[in-house]
Amino acid sequence: MNLQQATIADFEAILAFYDSVTDKTPDIAAYAQWQKGKHPTAESIRAYIEEGSMYLYKENDIVGAMALTMYQEAYYHGVEWAVDAPDDKVAVIHILGVSPDRQGEGLGAKMVLEAIRLAQEKGMKAVRLDATASNTPVQRLYERLGFECRGKQNLYAENTGWLDFCFFEFTIDENLT
Repeated sequence: MNLQQATIADFEAILAFYDSVTDKTPDIAAYAQWQKGKHPTAESIRAYIEEGSMYLYKENDIVGAMALTMYQEAYYHGVEWAVDAPDDKVAVIHILGVSPDRQGEGLGAKMVLEAIRLAQEKGMKAVRLDATASNTPVQRLYERLGFECRGKQNLYAENTGWLDFCFFEFTIDENLT
């Protein structure tokens, strides 16, 4: 699999992709808590594109998308991580989505593995992410791929209000980079 970095020319297609994921994924409101227009937002997607953090998996159309930042934000500081690394040595996966027509084919796992590879290439020490505590299907995926749940936090998000999130970490073996 080869993820490609999104450009601003992809913006409208990415918005349509996330609208489709939000509209057509069974139980997305119960698991991921995504809401059309509220999360992910057009503003956040544009920001990810502009900073070079938005990645797409295309087969003619977009079948998968995610943001992969090469830094972590302050709300990640409240977790006891296995790897002690500065914010700019940690990659973080955000808004990972797979087309509803392609879910269950392993594309999400392939995208996460590609994110790990990209983080290794950039010299990151860990890949981290968060998932709502209710999103048990994606948590099982991350654990199967070698991520470890390092803690939970109750955080406020505009689309959900106060909600519990699980924080996951994949340690990058320096011998592999």
